Amino acid sequence: MEHRNHFKENSDGKKSKASPAHSTAALIQRDPENDPWDLPELKDSGVPWSALDTKGKVLRVVVSVGKLILLVGFLYMFICSLGILSSAFQLVGGKAAGDIFQDNKVLSNPLAGLVIGVLVTLLVQSSSTSSSIVVSMVSSRLLTVQMAVPIIMGTNIGTSVTNTLVAMTQAGDRNTFRRAFAGATVHDFFNWLSVLVLLPLEAASGYLYEVTKLMIDSFKIESGEAPDLLNVITDLVTEEIIQLDQSVINGIATGDPEVRNKSLIKRWCQTFTNYTLMNVTVPSPENCTSPSLCWDDGNYTFTMKNISETYNIQKCKHLFANVNLPDLAVGLILLSLSLLVLCSCLLLIVKLLNSMLKGQVAAVIKKIINTDFPFPFGWVTGYIAILVGAGMTFIVQSSSVFTSVITPLVGIGVISIERAYPLSLGSNIGTTTTSILAAMASPGDMLANALQIALVHFLFNISGIILWYPVPFTRIPIRLAKSLGNITANYRWFAAVYIICCFFLLPLFVFGLSVAGWQVLVGVGAPLLIMLIIIIVINTLQKRKPGWLPAVLRSWEFLPLWAHSLEPWDKVVGMITAKCCCCCKSCQVAADKQEHKEQESEKEHTGVYNNPVMSVENEVQDEIQIELTILKITRL
Repeated sequence: MEHRNHFKENSDGKKSKASPAHSTAALIQRDPENDPWDLPELKDSGVPWSALDTKGKVLRVVVSVGKLILLVGFLYMFICSLGILSSAFQLVGGKAAGDIFQDNKVLSNPLAGLVIGVLVTLLVQSSSTSSSIVVSMVSSRLLTVQMAVPIIMGTNIGTSVTNTLVAMTQAGDRNTFRRAFAGATVHDFFNWLSVLVLLPLEAASGYLYEVTKLMIDSFKIESGEAPDLLNVITDLVTEEIIQLDQSVINGIATGDPEVRNKSLIKRWCQTFTNYTLMNVTVPSPENCTSPSLCWDDGNYTFTMKNISETYNIQKCKHLFANVNLPDLAVGLILLSLSLLVLCSCLLLIVKLLNSMLKGQVAAVIKKIINTDFPFPFGWVTGYIAILVGAGMTFIVQSSSVFTSVITPLVGIGVISIERAYPLSLGSNIGTTTTSILAAMASPGDMLANALQIALVHFLFNISGIILWYPVPFTRIPIRLAKSLGNITANYRWFAAVYIICCFFLLPLFVFGLSVAGWQVLVGVGAPLLIMLIIIIVINTLQKRKPGWLPAVLRSWEFLPLWAHSLEPWDKVVGMITAKCCCCCKSCQVAADKQEHKEQESEKEHTGVYNNPVMSVENEVQDEIQIELTILKITRL
């Protein structure tokens, strides 16, 4: 609720309000101290190319090529670590994700379905895995496509947490963190705002379901094969470390009791399944496979059924194929290692980019990425950026990977947030095209449902782009992301509060209300929603039309300071941090003092032991003590 104005001093010493920037060109011309969103100039402190001799030029080229190779290598390791991170999350929470999907009564509530999509995607860190679970349940007739639509919306939100976590690694510099966090959360705000509009519309009219059903019925689509692009390269590393059996999660979600105690870690990479048609007994004729294959001898009911038997042929060769550890332990090991590699690679990538993108190189790259086409075709630039984002995401086959790569580029100032926004929208489209191709590779009995769910995901993102991009006034996610970036730059602890609240506490709160029933959901949620709308309206009027409000509501000063400002909370966090640091330091000081005392006592003991005079005195005292003890015993 706190509104801050930026002021600059005139030559006469008076303060005047600084007008906001409305274009990238205006931002570039301003002083970075007055405009924190200006892209910084990465100055080249090295020797100019023209001043180098032949040896220096060759050395410069060799060093530049070496940096480029290192950059590609670290980027490759970064992408591989994201894949292993997803596997680790599936090992830690994959079975829980399958269990969450089993309660059909809860899933019938659109809000609960949305929250479940968010939570499951957070657990497995892969929207593709969440979507495949949904497809399996729809094909098994445990879910209808209408019930699956809110879950698909939730997967879109859950997958955007990865680049938000990546932005946290750039918290060292205030302005870098401001840009990086805003560049990451612009994706979050787009997803949340799209859900706020499209979820009620879907619940009221079935817009996404009806349109995609019409598309499926209109085209005759045959099963095909989904292409593997970047996975062909990254699987060389990731499959040597860990391989998972995705059918276990799908089996738990569809209620298969045989996979309940089965490990997610794939032990056998090559198996053979033999199907034999056999006579089996069933409880009643209703359980027969068909009426023609059912008979009763008076005591038992028999039917013909295919019995499958699986033979293990070749064992897997990854690191954990022969390790006798539970899934949770392996998942925690991989989680810690992949996070270490991911953060290390990200920091090294940022350092390399800072050293490479300097001077003329940085100017050329920023000009290419951030400059609009000449008038009257400037509006085309954003749509080309959307296509570039979609194409790059299609190549890497993961929106999390693409947005996590551009987040540090926004932080160091190579990409503006105005350009990162359409790139992120394109990544949403790119990941849905990958889902469509994967759905087309589904078996014949699953093809229609899988393809409709993939088209629901695609249409949801297209509808969101239509809502929040074509008209500049509607690009609300950019303004919200910049506001949040300013807050987190001043109060960096608020970034962690944002992640915990938006991706964990809020979904769990809504899920709890949904489980309690629609009466509780409406009774608690409706007043909170009305209060939120009133606060947003008052904030808007305070900024644009304060005269329309009563005098008391033209600012939030009538509230306690802690209710409209983060400064009191910042002091509390500072005090807690200081106390924790003091406790750690005092413990360390106490330990050092104790160690120093022990060392001093050892020195004294050693000195006394090595002194011959003290040794003689000690021996005399010991003899006297022994004699006194003998006298006491004699008296007794």
